[in-house]
Amino acid sequence: MTPTLECIETIQGHNDRVWDVKWSPNGMLLASCGTDKTIRIWGKEGNKWVCKSILQDGHQRTIRKLGWSPCGNMLASASFDATVCVWDKRSGEFESSATLEGHENEAKAAVWSQSGTYLATCSRDKSVWIWSVDEDGDFECAGVLSVHSQDVKDISWHPFEDLLASASYDNTVKLFKEDDGDWISFATLTGHSSTVWSVAWSKDGSRLVTGSDDKTIKIWRRFDPGNMEGVHTSGEDPTWKCVCTLSGYHSRPIYAVSWCHNTEMIAAASGDDSVSIFQEDLSAGDRAEPVFNLICRVRHAHEQDVNAVTWNPSVAGLLATCSDDGTIKIWKMTGE
Repeated sequence: MTPTLECIETIQGHNDRVWDVKWSPNGMLLASCGTDKTIRIWGKEGNKWVCKSILQDGHQRTIRKLGWSPCGNMLASASFDATVCVWDKRSGEFESSATLEGHENEAKAAVWSQSGTYLATCSRDKSVWIWSVDEDGDFECAGVLSVHSQDVKDISWHPFEDLLASASYDNTVKLFKEDDGDWISFATLTGHSSTVWSVAWSKDGSRLVTGSDDKTIKIWRRFDPGNMEGVHTSGEDPTWKCVCTLSGYHSRPIYAVSWCHNTEMIAAASGDDSVSIFQEDLSAGDRAEPVFNLICRVRHAHEQDVNAVTWNPSVAGLLATCSDDGTIKIWKMTGE
């Protein structure tokens, strides 16, 4: 049976373009944000997704991206007003509990480490900031990393290690780790010929997927010292190499990629208004040279650019997207 991606609901509420959608860690809530400077929290009632709450007055300009804490009690929002707002619902309702300042220009993303110990933020000012989070929910800057030469578009934490990946307008991805109390960049991934818009990790953390303005998707793999493939490494650090490039599937930039940790499928969202789903062919390649096939594509997923795509962490095959057209859509993979 041929896999298909079926839109099971179109959600409206924002009065302008929707920049980002993110599922809560348990998959029960969906947060969205956009040009209207609001965050909306959606939950399912019966068979419909309804707006549970609207978070506003936290930002003065467009809200670009969102990030849930691993416990699901906090939500971070990155805004073009150069601040990151932290919203806390431990008292029952989401309330603004902290505003993080320091970036000199538009904040582009804010994401929590899986340990909950760190919050990372990035900006048009070319920097990545690491904030340490204590038990009381207080934030302290633990590192300012200014290694990119251009706007940093996206950041993503490793699924279980305190490793961070960043994607930039300078066409590269950089990897960061803590070393003797200082945060350092230990690897630079080069291969894209234009802006890298999005980066996401595989479930086991040994691979990354990136989406770019060059209309390609790349799969990168970690080769540890002493690897069986004979890939050269330096010291104790691994070497990261591009092992697969997917091209010819989109006619405009790929703005978002998401690697499903339930099915291992990769979803991509593009400025050509379409969404594509790729799956690894385990019979056709190996870990060093994997083969990913397009298994499903919706050409007119939205009426305008698709800005974000994200797999539900709990329900296999459930997907959310958002667009310049002001809508959010919930999709379900069928026939897998």
